[in-house]
Amino acid sequence: MTTIHAQRIGDKALVPLAELEQLVDLAKQGGAIDLQVEEEDVPTLAIMRLAEQGGAFDFWHEEGEDIYTSEDGEAV
Repeated sequence: MTTIHAQRIGDKALVPLAELEQLVDLAKQGGAIDLQVEEEDVPTLAIMRLAEQGGAFDFWHEEGEDIYTSEDGEAV
């Protein structure tokens, strides 16, 4: 049995390269295949993880004084 680890992002899935190669090898056993690979300069997932782990947005999780009050939304 082969285990494939995939992460879904919208209508796409990310799989480790080694596991993709296993899937391609299995598909080739059934006949010719057409593999189309999209490569990005910087993977979107890597950028998302960098932003998440970099701490630039940690202030969203901090408790603190509200900057706005209910009166700020009232029409003048």
